[in-house]
Amino acid sequence: MHGTYETIDGGPAIRFERRLAHPVEKVWRAVTDPDELANWFPAKVAFDALKVGGRLDFTFPDEELPPGTGEITDLDPPRVFAFDWDGFEDGTDHLRFELEPAGEEGCLLRFTHILTASNRASRDTAGWHVCLDRLEKSLGGSDTEMPTSDPTDEWRELYDEYRRRGLPAGAEIPSG
Repeated sequence: MHGTYETIDGGPAIRFERRLAHPVEKVWRAVTDPDELANWFPAKVAFDALKVGGRLDFTFPDEELPPGTGEITDLDPPRVFAFDWDGFEDGTDHLRFELEPAGEEGCLLRFTHILTASNRASRDTAGWHVCLDRLEKSLGGSDTEMPTSDPTDEWRELYDEYRRRGLPAGAEIPSG
């Protein structure tokens, strides 16, 4: 359930692998539909088109984080959704969701986030851990807390755990 820190193409990356008790098509909607993303993702996401080259806009309502933009780089419904995301303090990150059937009704979600700076690994891995936990709850029909980029108690515990596991740290933590 915990994320891992890796090197991909010579750069820092974090990776999660989660088995979800929901079909691929349902998980696909959760990671590509802006209304579904609002249940678990901390930014409001708008697409101009769900196609390779399509633009994404990320805003953080009620937070002091700057907006970001992105571009879809890989799309193979309902298996692969990947995009570049500008708006980080140190450049453009790359995010990739890969889905495959697992079991009778389940899905294996592989999520990879290629970072532009290794010192964000503990911070961002803790954040994705919280997001993916919320995704799983949302898929199961549970109401989740409003997603936020602020450091919650849950996030702080995970951040400390990832630091203990040796993931690089040192990036600025939002003051929330």
